[in-house]
Amino acid sequence: MKAVALCRESAPALRDLVLPPPQPPQGRDLLIRVEALSVNPVDGKLRAGTSAASLDTPRILGWDAAGVVEAMGEEASLFASGDEVYYAGDVTRPGCNAQYQLVDERLVARKPTTLDFAEAAALPLTTLTAWELLFQRMPLQLDDRRHAGQRLLVIGGAGGVGSMAIQLAHHAGFEVIATASREASIDWCRRMGAQHVIDHRQPLLPQLQALGIDHVQVALNLADTDHYWDELGELLAPQGHVGLIVEPRGPLRIGDPYKAKCIGIHWEFMFARARFATADRIEQHRILNRAASMIDAGQLRGTLSEVLGPINAANLEAAHQRLASGRTIGKLALAGWDD
Repeated sequence: MKAVALCRESAPALRDLVLPPPQPPQGRDLLIRVEALSVNPVDGKLRAGTSAASLDTPRILGWDAAGVVEAMGEEASLFASGDEVYYAGDVTRPGCNAQYQLVDERLVARKPTTLDFAEAAALPLTTLTAWELLFQRMPLQLDDRRHAGQRLLVIGGAGGVGSMAIQLAHHAGFEVIATASREASIDWCRRMGAQHVIDHRQPLLPQLQALGIDHVQVALNLADTDHYWDELGELLAPQGHVGLIVEPRGPLRIGDPYKAKCIGIHWEFMFARARFATADRIEQHRILNRAASMIDAGQLRGTLSEVLGPINAANLEAAHQRLASGRTIGKLALAGWDD
């Protein structure tokens, strides 16, 4: 099979390779033919942390894909051969930057029928991250607009996770305030459903007060945990909640005002279920199935901003560099394989 991987003589550079395909699936694994994939910050982090000396075999990155089920293990029951699917997968196993990949069916869902493979591949990791953070780590509810009248702040609204968090929070009834700093990213946040957009390069509280907002019930810091920590403690309402996905550079002071206000602090890492083989990892199958239904019903929209061409080392390298710039809006994808 064709693959793009890190290998001993070139790490951390990416190379086009021809590798043996995976072994036939066993247990609850699916063998999936990858048709499109997307890139995420986790790719760059794992790439940077991989040394040539550690690569006894090529390392295949990539944890956002859409494709077709080719075969199933003897215990798999959720899919049939030929089903179109999308998934993020398991960071402890080889990724999707290859023509074929083995994935536990409990992490996989049916692809939205209204999206093509590239559009679908842009969604799984960020959808799972935003959904788990809002509705499983935090005590919030997606349906029935139970949070009408409450406000939710998304720091980093134009990124992949922010794009989905804005939409899901809006669906749940929140008045959503997003942060962005450029005209294009401001416009993107509004298209995702944010009622207000403020500049994360400037102090947040004065901008909120200028909108007549003294506090928010929920804040998602998707950009820089350390930088906004003190200010979030001030602008969050008593008994509010803060959601985090970026590991801090140093210790966080979790005393006052966080303690005084009884602010809940919630971490999200969407690979936790797969990494620790938790008993509830089928939740990711359920979440992505529900998200697919919402997309097909027009309740959520895709977040793909650009397809950079077919899947090869040069295009993946360009995607990684674009992502590392910190100026990417939405998601970048690659689709199809070079002949």
